[in-house]
Amino acid sequence: MTVADTTINNKIVSFIWGIADDCLRDVYVRGKYRDVILPMTVIRRLDALLEDTKEAVLAMKKTLDEAHISDQQQALCHTAGQAFCNSSPFRLRDLTSRAKKQTLKADFEAYLDGFSPNVQEILEKFKFRNQINTMIEADILGAVIEKFVSSEINLSSKPVYEDDNKTIKFPALDNHGMGMIFEELIRRFNEENNEEAGEHWTPRDVVELMTDLVFMPVADKILDAPYTCYDGACGTGGMLTGAEERLMTLAEQKGKKISIYLFGQEINPETYAIAKADLLLKGNGDQAEHIEYGSTLSFDKHASRTFDFMLSNPPYGKSWKTDADKMGGKKEILDTRFNVRLENGENLSMLPRSSDGQILFLLNNVAKMKKDTPLGSRIAEVHNGSSIFTGDAGSGESNARRYMIENDLVEAIIAVPENMFYNTGIGTFIWILSNKKEERRRGKIQLIDATAMKSPLRKNLGNKNCEFTPEIRAEIVRIFMNMEESEVSKIFDNSEFGYWSVTVLRPQYDEDGNILLDKKGKPVADKNLTDTEIIPFNYSGGIEAFMRDEVLSYAPDAYIDESKTKTGYEISFTKYFYKPVELREMSEILESIHNLEKEAGGVWAEVMEGIL
Repeated sequence: MTVADTTINNKIVSFIWGIADDCLRDVYVRGKYRDVILPMTVIRRLDALLEDTKEAVLAMKKTLDEAHISDQQQALCHTAGQAFCNSSPFRLRDLTSRAKKQTLKADFEAYLDGFSPNVQEILEKFKFRNQINTMIEADILGAVIEKFVSSEINLSSKPVYEDDNKTIKFPALDNHGMGMIFEELIRRFNEENNEEAGEHWTPRDVVELMTDLVFMPVADKILDAPYTCYDGACGTGGMLTGAEERLMTLAEQKGKKISIYLFGQEINPETYAIAKADLLLKGNGDQAEHIEYGSTLSFDKHASRTFDFMLSNPPYGKSWKTDADKMGGKKEILDTRFNVRLENGENLSMLPRSSDGQILFLLNNVAKMKKDTPLGSRIAEVHNGSSIFTGDAGSGESNARRYMIENDLVEAIIAVPENMFYNTGIGTFIWILSNKKEERRRGKIQLIDATAMKSPLRKNLGNKNCEFTPEIRAEIVRIFMNMEESEVSKIFDNSEFGYWSVTVLRPQYDEDGNILLDKKGKPVADKNLTDTEIIPFNYSGGIEAFMRDEVLSYAPDAYIDESKTKTGYEISFTKYFYKPVELREMSEILESIHNLEKEAGGVWAEVMEGIL
């Protein structure tokens, strides 16, 4: 996009932003402006694209009505030349002449009712019709419509000329430009309402880093072919459209002609509507149909599909109990995304605590990896620390880590600075997964500590007070691509993160000092002396050597309850990157104490002097 295009788009955004201030200020609180402005922007853009074919669509509708054909949408959309249509007798600008409020309301509702089902769903999820009464009662609906059809703004795909019909007043706005305008409006509204926004919107700088981490390692292997990209917690769709833009750019740089198909699912109705509307505004009518509504966990709408690339920022620290109940209760869930059978026949349940279901989104992506293509699948997903270290051996979280690591799917985990997101200041981590690792990465995991790699923002955006600049993103990608080992990057064998949780027992003794036995001749354990030992996979000699060196030398009668031995996995960045604070020299500390005593003595003397 050229500088001129950016300037024009910014003017359009500012004009639309001004509509909210001009028309809605005394009726809506600022955080609710979006309830009107976003759907009205969608409506006006669609209306502008349909203006030239309006008469032909009405003529086609009349023909179909006379032929008593009820299923008209395909024919009407074909006549409109778009993936959508409006069969009402009105254009949006026709409604500006209504003097009576009730007439305006009736005609506006009829106009909305004329849109095709794909637009109706967007309006329904926006709950836009709920706003009509409010705007009618406040007598602002007419003013809002007039602003959107104003001659001072062009949301159509054709240029607007000056009176001489030769000089362009406003250039045509293509689908890409419209999409950029819509995303900028979303960004501004999200920043205005940043406490809520972080649940559905990932900052652009984080998206750009994630897309580079997913695509750059395979940039040279991209073919003239179609690729699919999926986000199971797609929010407003920013991760998907950001991925599409980045992959298209890389393909062009490599001289490849590719097509990208976007798929997603979102549980929040408004953000779902925004995601679908954004794709529709960009001319991706078919793509919009790939965005599904509902919970990915309990009602996966893409259950039969696999994808080339998957990027997501799922909700963390959020209960998934409702999903569990819909799936029959946590104990009854047999979904193969979250329960797998190991080669030894063991069933591995990867269901986490009901209070936090974030890792289930990662497992959902793992289940959708392609296995029969040269690139396989690549995943980038943001999580908080829970996914890397919460849960003891045998827990759902630990089992999920075990499954991914033992199947050699984890390429890297990157620790992100705190305060990088809008609605939380906690530290987060980006997981990078692949089922077709390059040779040098096989059996290994790279940990990158990027917590200090940040640039401060001039103005905080909610909790977000820093960002990844292009230079910082490039450096993180360079460290990752080079598999560089340094103070901020370490590479380990997969086994580094595994351990056995072993229950160590001590026997009870009778009064004569003999070990008490039960009916099967086994020692009766002294519950007060029961202990649990955590034994790393990499402990030389394994469990037997650990018992000999660390336990039996102190308690010769100790023994293992083998029925309770469990395998666990956890990843601790603190363990590998913690830098202890350098202690001050004793002489320096004593000097500081001496100086404080002198200061305190002087103050005390002044106090006493004042009293006396």
